[in-house]
Amino acid sequence: MSPRPGAGRVLLLLAALMGILFLALPLLALAIRAVGSGALGELGRGPILQALLLSLVTSALALPVVVLLGAPLAWLLARGTFRGRALVETLVDLPLVLPPSVAGLALLLAYGRRGIAGPTLEAAGIVLPFTTLAIIVVQVFVALPFFVRATRAGLAAVDRELEEAAAIDGADPAAVARRIALPLAAPAIAAGLLLAWARALGEFGATILFAGSLPGRTQTLPLLVYAELQGSTDAAIAAASILLAAALVVLLAVRTTRWRAIL
Repeated sequence: MSPRPGAGRVLLLLAALMGILFLALPLLALAIRAVGSGALGELGRGPILQALLLSLVTSALALPVVVLLGAPLAWLLARGTFRGRALVETLVDLPLVLPPSVAGLALLLAYGRRGIAGPTLEAAGIVLPFTTLAIIVVQVFVALPFFVRATRAGLAAVDRELEEAAAIDGADPAAVARRIALPLAAPAIAAGLLLAWARALGEFGATILFAGSLPGRTQTLPLLVYAELQGSTDAAIAAASILLAAALVVLLAVRTTRWRAIL
């Protein structure tokens, strides 16, 4: 006996709903616990405010570095043709799939006191590991791919005929980029900045390995969540709710505006 024509669609819908429930239930549980148990009252505590401020300051400082390093790279990948392109694209995307603990260890081996660049940095008076500056380095490392991917997609989508027409009218390459390419790619660039900031704000694994978790110095909000789980669960829930809200706002902003094509 053959199944009814609509049976497959019903099964597909049920499977999809199960997937949605699987993803939504932990987030819903966190939100319910944060509101229902009064955990949000912990937000006024000194350690949470301190960790939040540190996270906001370091992620804000990381963004200009992300733009400085990522914009030329995105332009090169969007417009350039060169040998080794696949390797460069792989290097850009690698932090997206690299385990955070591996990223932290790699940064330590590269920029630690005994790392490849460590002695050179130390000679210049710069010591990175277990400092606030180390947090920024980690955030740039994990956030850079998000900005590069979004900006590259935006630049690649710009109609080249518009740029050619401007060039024919006498505009130099810098003017074409400033007045044509960048304004048209601005929504994608903005999306990349938002995603990069959210990723920097939520980084945990690489931070704890390269910067440590020193209260008031290197303990960001994600690290505080982990630390408070060993003591005050309500404080951990309150800190986690901030991160959840930030991630939700960023994703909704990207998906409900012109930037949604980036995701």
